[in-house]
Amino acid sequence: MTEAPLSIVTGGGAGIGRAICQTLARAGDRVLVVDLAAERAEETVALIRADGGDAAAATLDITDEAAVAALIDGAGPIRRLVNNAGIFDVKPFDALTADDFRRMYEVNLVAMAALCQRAAAKMERGSAIVNIASRAMLGAKQYIHYATSKAAVGGFTRSLALELAERGITVNAVAPGVIETDMLRARSDTNLDGLRAMQPGGTLGTPEDIAEAVAFLASDKARFVTGQVLLVDGGRSLGGSLGI
Repeated sequence: MTEAPLSIVTGGGAGIGRAICQTLARAGDRVLVVDLAAERAEETVALIRADGGDAAAATLDITDEAAVAALIDGAGPIRRLVNNAGIFDVKPFDALTADDFRRMYEVNLVAMAALCQRAAAKMERGSAIVNIASRAMLGAKQYIHYATSKAAVGGFTRSLALELAERGITVNAVAPGVIETDMLRARSDTNLDGLRAMQPGGTLGTPEDIAEAVAFLASDKARFVTGQVLLVDGGRSLGGSLGI
């Protein structure tokens, strides 16, 4: 029997990352759920196994290069890498320091790049990398340090797609809009009704909306799609009659 393909998902312990893990598992992948918090990763694994899927958990600080190397080197053949782990906080521009920018870039870009480099070295033709960007890359108030780090993810994705094209590895990104997660609800600046009012369809996204987009870009159905940043935001980025 042929072994199921291995998908590695960082930040898989909750929210969007958990939904991605579950969706890939339902598609038949073995999923390595990677998270900074061991308990969260194990919870995701338990949910996948209860649903009949195959998963294992790994605890990892993605900024720890030695730990990243050990994880990737010990994982066996990798078919898909989903870089979902990242950090976010709200802070007005006047209060930002250079270290705030450095911290965002170290986690949201530099650590992700190192993971891609290590994983790509083990990937065969037909493999896929999917990065999680953000609609904030188009511009956002109160977290410019985050928005610029995610804009960098978009540029990195397009450039890496060119680097890996000859190897037959696709590289794409999904840029979520406002997704209703526990993290969003806990934010100090969250007004869910106000956010819904700014959406063309009047609704917010779900983690599953992002997971389905990721699963498509990671699948063989998207073999001719690479270097793309897919906005999954319910049309909010269109502006239109809302004037936003």
